[in-house]
Amino acid sequence: MDYLASLNPPQREAVERTEGPVMIIAGAGSGKTRVLTYRIAHLIHARKVDPFQILSLTFTNKAASEMKQRIEKLIGLDARNTWMGTFHSVFAKILRVEGQKLGYPSNFTIYDNDDSKSLIRSIVREMKLDDKVYKANTVLSRISGAKNRLISWETYLNDPYITADDEAAMKPKVGEIYKNYQKRLFRSGAMDFDDLLFNTNVLFRDHPDVLNKYQQRFRYVMVDEFQDTNLSQYLITKKLAAVHQNICVVGDDAQSIYAFRGADIQNILNYEKDYPDLFIVKLEQNYRSTKNIVETANSIIAKNKSQLQKNVWTQNDKGDLIELMKASSDNEEGRMVATTIFEEKNNKKLRNSDFAILYRTNSQSRSMEEALRKLGISYRIVGGLSFYQRREIKDLMGYFRYVVNQEDEEAFKRVINYPKRGIGASSVEKMMVAAYEHDIALWEVISNSSSFLSGRAANAVGDFCTMIRSFKIEAERKDAFEAATNIAKQSGLLRELYEDKTIEGLNRYENVQELLNAIKEYVDNPENEDKSLGAFLQEIALLTDEDQNKDSQDTVTLMTIHASKGLEFKYVFVVGMEEDLFPSQMMMQSREDLEEERRLFYVASTRAMEKLYLSYALTRYRYGRLLNCEPSRFLEEIDPAFVKVNKKISSALSSSFRDTESSQGFVGLKKPATRNTTAKVHTPSPDFKPSNTHNLTEGMKVEHPKFGFGLVKAIETEGVNRKAHIHFEHFGDKTLLLSFAKLRIVD
Repeated sequence: MDYLASLNPPQREAVERTEGPVMIIAGAGSGKTRVLTYRIAHLIHARKVDPFQILSLTFTNKAASEMKQRIEKLIGLDARNTWMGTFHSVFAKILRVEGQKLGYPSNFTIYDNDDSKSLIRSIVREMKLDDKVYKANTVLSRISGAKNRLISWETYLNDPYITADDEAAMKPKVGEIYKNYQKRLFRSGAMDFDDLLFNTNVLFRDHPDVLNKYQQRFRYVMVDEFQDTNLSQYLITKKLAAVHQNICVVGDDAQSIYAFRGADIQNILNYEKDYPDLFIVKLEQNYRSTKNIVETANSIIAKNKSQLQKNVWTQNDKGDLIELMKASSDNEEGRMVATTIFEEKNNKKLRNSDFAILYRTNSQSRSMEEALRKLGISYRIVGGLSFYQRREIKDLMGYFRYVVNQEDEEAFKRVINYPKRGIGASSVEKMMVAAYEHDIALWEVISNSSSFLSGRAANAVGDFCTMIRSFKIEAERKDAFEAATNIAKQSGLLRELYEDKTIEGLNRYENVQELLNAIKEYVDNPENEDKSLGAFLQEIALLTDEDQNKDSQDTVTLMTIHASKGLEFKYVFVVGMEEDLFPSQMMMQSREDLEEERRLFYVASTRAMEKLYLSYALTRYRYGRLLNCEPSRFLEEIDPAFVKVNKKISSALSSSFRDTESSQGFVGLKKPATRNTTAKVHTPSPDFKPSNTHNLTEGMKVEHPKFGFGLVKAIETEGVNRKAHIHFEHFGDKTLLLSFAKLRIVD
């Protein structure tokens, strides 16, 4: 096929090397998606591989869908028969078929984060624990981390190191919450996102016949974004490829930025140890960015020690220098960015959608939003409340979930008295307690409500039960759209929203109509063989943030750097380039942490196609206070040959950069005068572990992972915040917020 002629030599090598273990190291903008697409097309067309025997794993459904469409254009409808999707969607599909071996129903519910947090809050309340100590978000994060490392609740409770960690964090009951959480999920016939991978590992471990079945089915396994895999994902793919050994992993260690989600960069760095005969292809030509942007990014990532060596290059034009902007405050930074967008847009006839503003934390969007609004520039924030997280959508989806699975406890709590039908919280509590005390399913209690409740409540629950049964019969007979429309009308939810004539009420009604439109679109799509309500629910449960982002209006995009991965824009502004913000104060405990932050900066820089702006402020409001800021160390690491200072910067500001322009007009960087450049970098003690600073007092000696040893001069309480004024031996006086600072109290 002539498609091979359009590939450069390394790309072609990656496509044609189909047998045995292969690792494709794909630099930023190197045409990775094209290579993956052509590789699958080549397997089917040239190697005559049955599409049903190809498994291709991605990190978003959007990426999988785009690849399928591209392959279809190359080789026709055979492309639809490949197993392609996210880890979660593919293994949810397998668990629908095989999950009964683990005791789960085939119509198990998939809990999203809100469902999980709601369940944890219920458990914390029932265990009579302090919900300020056992915050749902914190507990869920701890449980998620355990599952990603394949630690079951039994192992968790019996591991002395884990329990010691929880005790040190003053949360000794996390293990018990984990145990109760899993038992409640199981009783509800539900799995959370992490369970989809955890239970697949358990399935393959405990049922060799099932593992063998899928090992034989998938002769070729491909994994995209391999640097983002966690232990659970890594082991699944390794097991599946163990028989045929035709595994191809694609990724870029320089773009590994999800350690906080459990991603382990060692999976890609040490992959050669798993397969001594591993064939490695490096895609190093960047097709996206100008030479200056590519070289800037190279100079950034070169500072990392842990990496696979590659030399990213481009034949694109040299392009503009990287522009550095310094502002006196975060508000002025917002004004400078908005003004620059306004001017560039008008001078160069650009669209709003050509621009992106990237930041380290969501809270930084405020000053950017205010400045863009004042200039009348349309923008959108990626990562806000998604359509499927809106209350009215979750209410109707709650009905859908409960019709499909009557053991779904969270769905039950959401719909039992909405719209109001005279079933109060005490009646709900009685039914749930009865289910636990008699060790019977909650649906059994609801079906026999007169045995557990009396009077109007018993009658109301009886009517509710009859309604759900009728919905279930409809859902089994009809497609998702007909069933959903019937549920929306007969439940009274649609009428409830229609009768609310406020602006918010009208919006909610329109949102529900939009949900029904989405279901109709799903049913009408010929690629969806299963058009049932249950199949639609699974499709929605497995959407990622990127899949839900369908806004195609002409707007400036505001997003965190993490959310920007995989995207590209002509003009990119990376804002808030300050110490303790980027790199984050919480990512300075080890070299590994700092290198992850540097990879994050690399990802931000490589989103730009034509122009990259970097900005920082000398003062910024954080935690409700105005703080003085230092330029990020990352600015000092960039090769000064690629940077120029924005000439619009106020001359009244004391420059942190020297204007020693060479004959080429470049501007170098120097360290700000406020930083003690003679201070040596502190290496934390081998036994460094943050102490509980609740009882920290004046006169105590402490160790900080970055500033070293110091003496507490004073403790100050301001509202709910406690601050420590500390004199450090090499870094002088610092004021630290104790809720964020990691200090070891030295005996």
